Amino acid sequence: MLLPDLPDELLDSISENLDSERSINAFSRANRRLHNLLNGHLYRHNARWCGSSALFWAARQGREETVRKALRWGADVDAEDEEYGSALWAASTEGHEKIVQLLLDKNADVNAQGGYLGSALLAASTEGHEKIVQLLIENNADVNVEDGEYESALELASAGGHETIVQLLLDKNADVNAEGGYYGSALQAASAEGHEKVVQLLIDNNADVNAQGGYYGSALQAASAEGHEKVVQLLLDNNADVNAEGGYFGSALQAASARGYEKVVQLLLDNNADVNAQGGYLGSALQAASRKGHERIVQLLIENKADVNAQGGAYGSALQAASVEGYEKIVQLLLDNNAEVSAEGGEYGSALQATSAEGRETIGGPYGIALQAASAEGYEKIVQVLGNNAND
Repeated sequence: MLLPDLPDELLDSISENLDSERSINAFSRANRRLHNLLNGHLYRHNARWCGSSALFWAARQGREETVRKALRWGADVDAEDEEYGSALWAASTEGHEKIVQLLLDKNADVNAQGGYLGSALLAASTEGHEKIVQLLIENNADVNVEDGEYESALELASAGGHETIVQLLLDKNADVNAEGGYYGSALQAASAEGHEKVVQLLIDNNADVNAQGGYYGSALQAASAEGHEKVVQLLLDNNADVNAEGGYFGSALQAASARGYEKVVQLLLDNNADVNAQGGYLGSALQAASRKGHERIVQLLIENKADVNAQGGAYGSALQAASVEGYEKIVQLLLDNNAEVSAEGGEYGSALQATSAEGRETIGGPYGIALQAASAEGYEKIVQVLGNNAND
């Protein structure tokens, strides 16, 4: 008797004794009858021994019929996967609305945590899948749930500029001032990414414009660091503290100066930003602009009475910062405005040490004497300029 002629019960028994999906799949492909007979067994084996991987794959790929088959033959609707989190998370991330509905109808845990974006709501909010966000909320998704990095759905939607989702979350009482995550808050996220309409929406819903936290420190510093002039103006119009301290750069003015956004620098100065405020990694706004080579901003800050000899930050002074990076024009500009060549402080000791050859036995800073700081990077012209000014 040929294999295809065997009774169904015997064929089913044979398949039950196959110990791998590959073997079962190969067996089922012998002909249409075997496929129809053994297809369910293949799904059942996957659910029992392979962690319902077929369900995860189908949910992510948008294969609705495969999802139905996997569930029919015993796949766990809430099975966890290291990469995808859950089938609901996978479908929500990829925007497969019908599959999300199907999984919810099968009582999938709407607030299950997992995957790199936390929950299904966090994933859908990040990706901007408005209808899925609405569907999840209607099925009691926690609008204030946070992921492993402590970012909320509102913060993630705000960062992506998904205005409608932001409104949906706010309408369901999402905490507009929830703290955490890379940005610090939803307002800081929207400000950093330049989403003016979302910024306005959050402010209209009582977002704290001066909340502190995150990489940038404040919403104003976030917008300033990324050069979003209109958002900066909007925040200032809503009483953002122009001199708030914190974050990587120290203040909004220092952030804009470091990143080279001249119009934002001017706007902040026009709104009484403290030109000599100290803080952050680079020290003052002048030191930040000097370190990054933004000549026009250096000139603008000097015109607004920046202290060219202010001490602080990693480099000690603006002159040292410009010297170590080889910005000859800025070095000359600072010297023309009475920068002190021999002033000591910071990582290199003095401006001359910042430009001089590494390894000399001199006084102050890791490189030694004053005439050694521009040569550390081989900037001979700057060494000469500094040396000439040191001798004057």
